[in-house]
Amino acid sequence: MNAREGMARVELVDIVDDAGRVVGTVSRREMRARRLPHRCAYILVFDRHGRLFVHLRTPTKDLYPSHWDPCVGGVLAAGEDFDSGARRELLEELGVSAPLVPLFPVRWADTQTIAHGMVYRVVHDGPFRLQPEEIVRGIFLPLDELAVRARREPFTPDGLAVVAEYERRQRPPS
Repeated sequence: MNAREGMARVELVDIVDDAGRVVGTVSRREMRARRLPHRCAYILVFDRHGRLFVHLRTPTKDLYPSHWDPCVGGVLAAGEDFDSGARRELLEELGVSAPLVPLFPVRWADTQTIAHGMVYRVVHDGPFRLQPEEIVRGIFLPLDELAVRARREPFTPDGLAVVAEYERRQRPPS
């Protein structure tokens, strides 16, 4: 690989302030190394029976490798809006296009990352063409089974937080 090819492969991401406004652009590597706040799309993919698609992340992922993830999605590219990023991620990771329903914004922070995200819902039964660099395998699970599995297997904490907020918002007011 020559220098130009190396430069072409640098992923640029927008860095945001506490309100989610873009304040700069850095490489994805720098964003991860410095734990800089950035934008993400989170997509909950349900089948027509209401089961959620859950996938196993590859061991080479830069965040939460070999964890189960209840959300498709990822980091937005520099200059990309949430809707475009969500459409791109759905196509890249599952090989499908489907109507996206925006649900709610979410902010996630832990010792590894700070993400300002938008959550979407999609209904699609597959078949999917899984992106081998990102996904080992996937299955549809009822939400109550997801909670059981999450107690015994590693899951992405931000994905679990998204599902918990989704379920909270789906409950009728008491």
